[in-house]
Amino acid sequence: QVQLVESGGGLVQPGGSLRLSCAASGSIFSINAMGWYRQAPGKQRELVATIISGGSTNYADSVKGRFTISRDNAKNTVYLQMNSLKPEETAVYYCHALIRRYVIDRFNDYWGQGTQVTVSS
Repeated sequence: QVQLVESGGGLVQPGGSLRLSCAASGSIFSINAMGWYRQAPGKQRELVATIISGGSTNYADSVKGRFTISRDNAKNTVYLQMNSLKPEETAVYYCHALIRRYVIDRFNDYWGQGTQVTVSS
């Protein structure tokens, strides 16, 4: 089995910062892309940022310059540093990873359980 466990969510004031972490564990041969998505109440889940194993990153336009995604391949962990947070960014943030469990396996999608981020004064 593979698990993605997120941490670091919480309540923060507008303009504040939070750092999310997501650790993948279990039977893992290799991890390709890792990333963060978010879903606000009544809205569809949307991409926030992704990072591939080589380090290339991709961000939603709305977070460029404020959020930074990084990963520690040795720890199978991805991070999201979020600065200058806005109230409209209140959402459940989900970790995602493309993981191959065995040498001859294909890459499959895995999701974390989500962590709540609330931006409010």
